[in-house]
Amino acid sequence: MEYSSQLLGKDRQVYYRSIHRKKKDLEISEQVVALIQNERIKLPNSGHRMLYSLLYPQLKSLGVGRDKLLQIMKANHLEIQAKRAYHVTTDSDHRFKTYPDLVDGLEINRPEQVVVADITYVGTRDNPWYLALVTDAYSKKIMGYDLSRSLDKEGVIRALKMAIKQREYKGETLIHHSDRGVQYCSKAYQKLLRKSKIITSMTETYDPYKNAIAERINRTIKHDFNLSKYVSYEIVFEAYLKECIKTYNFIRPHMSCYMRTPIQMHKTRGKKRRTYRTVKVTQ
Repeated sequence: MEYSSQLLGKDRQVYYRSIHRKKKDLEISEQVVALIQNERIKLPNSGHRMLYSLLYPQLKSLGVGRDKLLQIMKANHLEIQAKRAYHVTTDSDHRFKTYPDLVDGLEINRPEQVVVADITYVGTRDNPWYLALVTDAYSKKIMGYDLSRSLDKEGVIRALKMAIKQREYKGETLIHHSDRGVQYCSKAYQKLLRKSKIITSMTETYDPYKNAIAERINRTIKHDFNLSKYVSYEIVFEAYLKECIKTYNFIRPHMSCYMRTPIQMHKTRGKKRRTYRTVKVTQ
């Protein structure tokens, strides 16, 4: 062995140090993979930025930085591939009154200044499901939600009632922003907003970027939590969604919230809101 080491131009200590380092690197990688797999039980599609934030104390103790984490994930095929799907849930061709956009250009600097509402399709052809969400634009906290089999207005009304019940700052002015879908323009929905002293704002064109926060939260809930995996089992799906919303609000940090959870961000005010990308991709 000594002769072989000399032939390679290496000192014996250097050789064994190299072997020891490789063994240690392998052990660290195995620990990191185990941490990732455990975290993905709660957040199945969490990417490296999210994982780095959630696992920061453990990774720091292992001497693993963000670049090293990404390297380990690539080597173990743990990267998340983005999924793209589209299903129309907005019907803006109706007889109901529409409202101007009060949010465009507005500086949002506190919780319950603006809530955004949207409906997203979370089912399959054989198992249609529609998820209505009401989300705080400042903290990204999901304040109300409803899971239903159709696009009827009852689903969005239930989500709104839940959001109203969840309010923490009831004495402050609140704007409700949505697209011009028939559900949000319906008399019953608008009556509930007026009764609750909530101001109505709507996108003036059918452009998803005009309701970017709602669209982003839709994507997060659908893809980060693998909702499509459970749509065939109604009771299980409803229970799983409830846990997903709880995990989203209390555990999952957001880059737009300075890596705070929505619940933590909802307790602050005056933070400059980080906006989502608004550059459109032409095809």
